[in-house]
Amino acid sequence: MALGKYSRVDGRKSSSGYCSTVTIVVFVALCLVGVWMMTSSSVVPVQNTDVSKENKNDVKTNDIESNIDTSTESSNNSGDDSGTTDAGKSKQFEDNPGDLPDDATKGDTNGSSNIEETNNSQPKDSEKMIEEKQEDKPEEKSADETKEDSREDNKDDGSNKESDNGDEENKESQIENKDSEAGETNESNSDDNEKNSDENSGENNDKEKEGDQKKGESDQDSVEQKDKPSEVFPSGAQSDLLNESATQNGSFPTQSTESKNEKEAQNSSQPENQNGYSWKLCNTTAGTDYIPCLDNLAAIRKLPSTKHYEHRERHCPENPPTCLVPLPEGYQRSIEWPISREKIWYHNVPHTKLAEIKGHQNWVKFSGDYLTFPGGGTQFKHGALHYIDFIQQSVRDIAWGKRSRVILDVGCGVASFGGYLFERDSLTMSLAPKDEHEAQVQFALERGIPAISAVMGTKRLPYPANVFDIVHCARCRVPWHIEGGKLLLELNRLLRPGGFFVWSATPIYQKLPEDVEIWEAMKKMTNAMCWEEVSITKDTVNGVGIAVYRKPISNECYERRPSNDPPLCKDSDDANAAWNVPLQACMHKVPVAPSDRGSQWPEQWPARAEKPPYWLLSSQVGVYGKPAPEDFTADFEHWKRVVSKSYQNGLGINWATVRNVMDMRAVYGGFAAAMKEMNLWVMNVVSVDAPDTLPVIYERGLFGIYHNWCESFSTYPRSYDLLHADHLFSKIKNRCNIMALVAEVDRILRPEGKIIVRDTVEIITELENIFKSMQWNIRMTYSKDKEGLLCSQKTMWRPKEAETVQYAIA
Repeated sequence: MALGKYSRVDGRKSSSGYCSTVTIVVFVALCLVGVWMMTSSSVVPVQNTDVSKENKNDVKTNDIESNIDTSTESSNNSGDDSGTTDAGKSKQFEDNPGDLPDDATKGDTNGSSNIEETNNSQPKDSEKMIEEKQEDKPEEKSADETKEDSREDNKDDGSNKESDNGDEENKESQIENKDSEAGETNESNSDDNEKNSDENSGENNDKEKEGDQKKGESDQDSVEQKDKPSEVFPSGAQSDLLNESATQNGSFPTQSTESKNEKEAQNSSQPENQNGYSWKLCNTTAGTDYIPCLDNLAAIRKLPSTKHYEHRERHCPENPPTCLVPLPEGYQRSIEWPISREKIWYHNVPHTKLAEIKGHQNWVKFSGDYLTFPGGGTQFKHGALHYIDFIQQSVRDIAWGKRSRVILDVGCGVASFGGYLFERDSLTMSLAPKDEHEAQVQFALERGIPAISAVMGTKRLPYPANVFDIVHCARCRVPWHIEGGKLLLELNRLLRPGGFFVWSATPIYQKLPEDVEIWEAMKKMTNAMCWEEVSITKDTVNGVGIAVYRKPISNECYERRPSNDPPLCKDSDDANAAWNVPLQACMHKVPVAPSDRGSQWPEQWPARAEKPPYWLLSSQVGVYGKPAPEDFTADFEHWKRVVSKSYQNGLGINWATVRNVMDMRAVYGGFAAAMKEMNLWVMNVVSVDAPDTLPVIYERGLFGIYHNWCESFSTYPRSYDLLHADHLFSKIKNRCNIMALVAEVDRILRPEGKIIVRDTVEIITELENIFKSMQWNIRMTYSKDKEGLLCSQKTMWRPKEAETVQYAIA
């Protein structure tokens, strides 16, 4: 019974325990299901919101599995957004695809990059939260707002919060550069970056400053703040060049691109550069010293005679070369002035023959890696400065650097005479024929001394009449007295009335039969030309004699001559005509009317540089349409402003490295006059088809030369540090091959030398592409109202393939 009682109790206890267990299990299960359902439901609505804002996809939420997949995809997208912001922050100074708009980066963000971003989505979200805390925002944004901001930032070229400081610096840099030349240049590279962003990818700076204003309003405010219309900046390939200048000096050392339009322009311009411009090296007998118009061997071989040095005159090929002249092996950047006056790199002008022949006369000596120049010459072995000062002591009226400013040195040798006259504030045009003494003019130019390859042969020299204050010849071996004194009469044409001819030669002080014969012939000739014998002195230091003659200032002597020998030129003979004009044994009358150029001596230097010449009359119309004196003044004021406001400070040029300068299209010489205080010299070139303003340039104490840019210039390769071309290319393009002119620019410009081009936007764009095809560095471009400015720098690059120039092969 007891057992039965016990059994009944046990059965009751077992049933109760079983029910309790089931109840607990069911309860736990229900709790788990509830928790699971609550968890699932907490994901779905948030995810729907995120997807709607981030991807704008119509995602359905009918089953939980679909919602979970969508949640995963949304997390990837969210990670991508925050990753874009972080990438923009961490790669601000690197090539960053985040700088491109969404549709431009799709090709880069698909594929493996998505996998990486998915795996790193959580760390990026964490980094993003840390960034927000570090930035001390006034109020925290919700997750949705943060993602929306990230999406908007990505639209605005991937700009991010961390880049605000760089943007503010760009704004400040841009404001500081507003004072640069208005309508002429914009040299601030930071400003270039922001202007490109205005055109192609929008303004993120103003968005951060102005809050939630629309992008169009932001752009407009930016334009008003800069006070410069955005259309003044070039697009396409030119925008790319602006980026290159920013890479050098601006806030960002590198950028892949700034907009989709720019990227497309770069891609479209590459085939043109690669296929449209194919460069080859010139294969010629002259090699690295090739001068096309002086090394036309085919034309020289056909000359009937060379007794008048016809083979040293210009014989330009009908089709100028478009190949590039090779560099000497071991060529390096030229030594800067004034050290270059004393020594140059041997490998830049690798010639030693002149050192062997003239070394004892202190012309040039070879010393290791250098060629050195002690400052001597055939007639001044003990130094040019003593020789120069001795001349002035002999004739006080010479007054170097005041009355006598512009000098012509015939048969200059290595041009030490002209090189040391810089110390006396005088400017010397040195000339000598090519190869009479090996590379003498090339030595002069490498030293930083003005020089030109020319010969007194059968044609007039390419200078106007009555322009040189002094003509100098130190044993120049020119037979002045032969053939009716034809060559001496050419000097008479060039010499200003009242100017001096300084002649230092053996006939003056030696008694050899040949010297005596020449001296007697010269005395007779100069007397017949009415030249006054001012001084004949003996320099005891150098052991030479120096004769100084003066050209008359009136025609009275001509009228009193017993015979018309040499004869006066006909009245129809234009003394200023000098381009390929044959020499004649006649003498031009001296201008005497008060308004005639040459009838009065110019004002002393430097006053003559700035004042309009007395013979420019208001009744004359200047080049730019104003009365001539006003035209002159306006031109000078213009170039003073351009040089001071733009060139000296805005192009990033280290002017200490600039010595030899050429103004390829000088008008009144205003560009050179504006730079007269700088430690350089300017060769002013007046085109033969342009208004003849070269006399104006000489009148103001500067110098220059006539030239036809459809032909090669008479100088050695690598002669100039800087070329300046103001609307030259657009004028030449209608007359001859612009590619030949570009090849000539490359020939005469030194490696690392610069060219500044002012021309139409079309020409600027074309030259950009051409220069880039030669691997030149585009330092800056600017445009406004269909006018443009380009500054480019030549590099050491040379093509590998060669092209044989048949007429230049011996």
